[in-house]
Amino acid sequence: MGKIILVTGPARSGKSEWAESLAMQSGKAVVYVATATDNLDDQEWHERILQHQQRRPQDWVTLSVPMELSATLADAKPYTCLLVDSLGTWVANLLEQDESSWENILTELLETVDLVAADMLFVAEEVGWGVVPAYPLGRTFRDRLGSLVRQLSALSETVYLVTGGHVLNLSVLGSPLPLRSEGEVRSQDS
Repeated sequence: MGKIILVTGPARSGKSEWAESLAMQSGKAVVYVATATDNLDDQEWHERILQHQQRRPQDWVTLSVPMELSATLADAKPYTCLLVDSLGTWVANLLEQDESSWENILTELLETVDLVAADMLFVAEEVGWGVVPAYPLGRTFRDRLGSLVRQLSALSETVYLVTGGHVLNLSVLGSPLPLRSEGEVRSQDS
């Protein structure tokens, strides 16, 4: 099994740059797995994507993977380092899935991650630090991403929190909580 690293934090905190620097330090061929799709009708979104593209070294391979993340990870070669940016966008791309379908997708992803021989860096947004969204789709997004981050962190060798332009190694500074079932998470976190 390859090394699994999770980099999480709020928007514009520097988490993608930190993950990119870790990928460069890996000494492996980097495959950048972009979960966002460009939309030329949304100029601000297009500019965000361009900023990420311009930071990447020319020798990195970029794959556009808005939904089929498990299959992409399963195909990874052991000599590569995959940088998945970002899990929040990936979850958003799959929001229309009903709960049962989502659980199957999530289980497949976590099982795949546990078996991949390549190193993997995941970038994820922390969206649960604010108020509970007033609309159902917002709550679904927040809950799904929060649960994914927690479950993925349990598989990760190292978990970093990037906030305010500073990096904290949570694997050194903190202690992991035991995983709970989804029912427990919903009832206790609501």
